[in-house]
Amino acid sequence: MAIVTEQHVPPLAAGDHLTRDEFLRRWEAQPEVKRAELIAGRVYIPSPVSGDHGKMDRRIGGWLAVYQAATPGVDGANNATSLMLEDAPQPDLSLLILPEYGGSSRVEGLYFQGALEFLAEVSASSASNDLHDKYDLYQSAGVQE
Repeated sequence: MAIVTEQHVPPLAAGDHLTRDEFLRRWEAQPEVKRAELIAGRVYIPSPVSGDHGKMDRRIGGWLAVYQAATPGVDGANNATSLMLEDAPQPDLSLLILPEYGGSSRVEGLYFQGALEFLAEVSASSASNDLHDKYDLYQSAGVQE
């Protein structure tokens, strides 16, 4: 006879200091949380997105979609988690060169793995995060643009 015990997964909370594995475990246990990032070992859960942010995100996304459509070996995403070093950022927009075309990142399981070739962050209200720890992470991981 097997004894089954239910393991409680604590919720993500902004400011938590977690390992990447623990961050992903908690995040995946909370499907209602749509956006969360782990930057320099700290959990960030962004506030609702402003209209200005959404408009700029759409403009940049349109530009990148046209570039992707015209460039063989390029793929892209919006708000997709990428596992970089020991963190898990969720850039607003990204492009990657497919590995068979010489790119350095790839999809592993549910997430991107490695330094994507291009990332865009719309930082109207999150500049204090995006221009410091997040920017440092992108540089350390080898993001090219």
